[in-house]
Amino acid sequence: MRTPDGIFQAGLKEFEDKNYLEAQKLFEIIKLQYPASQYADDSQYYLAEIEFKKEKYIMASFNYNLLRRLYPGSEYSQLSLFKSALSLYKQTPKFDRDQDYTKKALTAFQEFQNLYPKDSLFNEANKLIEDLRNKLAEREFSVAELYKKLEYFKSSLVYYDSVINDYEDTKFFEQAYIGKISVLIKIKKYEEALSLIDLYTKSFPQSNYKTDISELKSKATLKIK
Repeated sequence: MRTPDGIFQAGLKEFEDKNYLEAQKLFEIIKLQYPASQYADDSQYYLAEIEFKKEKYIMASFNYNLLRRLYPGSEYSQLSLFKSALSLYKQTPKFDRDQDYTKKALTAFQEFQNLYPKDSLFNEANKLIEDLRNKLAEREFSVAELYKKLEYFKSSLVYYDSVINDYEDTKFFEQAYIGKISVLIKIKKYEEALSLIDLYTKSFPQSNYKTDISELKSKATLKIK
């Protein structure tokens, strides 16, 4: 009878040769027939890896998380949290689609950083978090711009405020100020616009939109006079 060690090594060989179906069968045997063996958590990790390699990211995330639930003391537990987040990241759509997976991936990466602040993947998680937050900010900003174009100005302000209040670390933060100021002028809230222009000028001394802000200030000032 084959031993758990022999079955696992055979599965690992199939995995390395990219024979994922055969590898999956062997790792499943370990899980089903030898659940208390030292190779049970290894097999669960490679089952997740197989799904990741096959680009079946939802199943990959499920299997990484299953490892953490079944084998919390596993040497793969830490990496599995990162890989689960990465699997969700791979599922994130363009900014103009539903951002459910974006939010889930963001939460997972933040959990990873909170639990393992000294991990070597911490900085990589930072880069991916930045990308995810920019995508969420772009979503809010694009809706604000659309409402402005449609002249639904109050709704537009809600979404500009969302970017300003929640995404100050993104590239859409400064643009949201410009958008909000322009809408305030359109709805004749000139003093509020000038007040926001003053705040903007102090917040962005190296502004990329000096010409735009100057024109908006002149327009608001003239209207008050």
